[in-house]
Amino acid sequence: MNVTVTSLDPALKERLESVSTATLTTIMLKKGIRRSWLRGPMPLFAASHRAVGRAFTLRFVPLREDLATPESWSSPRSTRAAIEEMPEGVIAVADAMGVRDAGIFGDILALRMKKRGVSALITDGVMRDAAGVESSRLPVWATGVAAPASVSSLTFVGWQEPIACGGAAIFPNDVIVADRDGAVVIPAALVDEVATLGVEQERLEGWIMGEVEAGHRLPGLYPPDSETKARYEAWKAAQQR
Repeated sequence: MNVTVTSLDPALKERLESVSTATLTTIMLKKGIRRSWLRGPMPLFAASHRAVGRAFTLRFVPLREDLATPESWSSPRSTRAAIEEMPEGVIAVADAMGVRDAGIFGDILALRMKKRGVSALITDGVMRDAAGVESSRLPVWATGVAAPASVSSLTFVGWQEPIACGGAAIFPNDVIVADRDGAVVIPAALVDEVATLGVEQERLEGWIMGEVEAGHRLPGLYPPDSETKARYEAWKAAQQR
């Protein structure tokens, strides 16, 4: 499969950058999607800011000794070839099956992704060459680090096809949002609606935080009852004058 990456509207990206992954998982739960948060990947390198981008998927399978060799790194079906297909702004999402004893990418590949304008790398596996990856300034969410190369435990088989990463199903062109709480996948068809709901939820919760700071009790405030909702709507109307 060779799925063309659809560019993410800058205004939509900006809206999602204002919404936390915690808020997004709640919205997704209300939409009936329970597995939107990726188990395992957490901010590891240069991940101090929220990352938002279309998913560019990469897939590893278990070790096949005849295929997973250092010579395979020069193959047309290699991680090197996949990186050269990554458009600017995507988030690379790698299904490494949770394997933690082989780093899927090291410093040179991380630097190349950074130079190509890749927004971030998300994986349920691990990285290698930690010092060099950190120096590349590529934002990385992963489960840790390990010295061995990927071919010691994994076989790279392709890119831009459906994958499983951290227990979540991810399709090319889904949207990934990652912050200090981890990474969330939003199905491509739901992105605009989820962004709209997310921005409003963040505004409501910001107002609730102010109420808590002012000493209000939680019952009826969070979640808001009808009286609280009316006070919130009045506050919103006042802000728009």
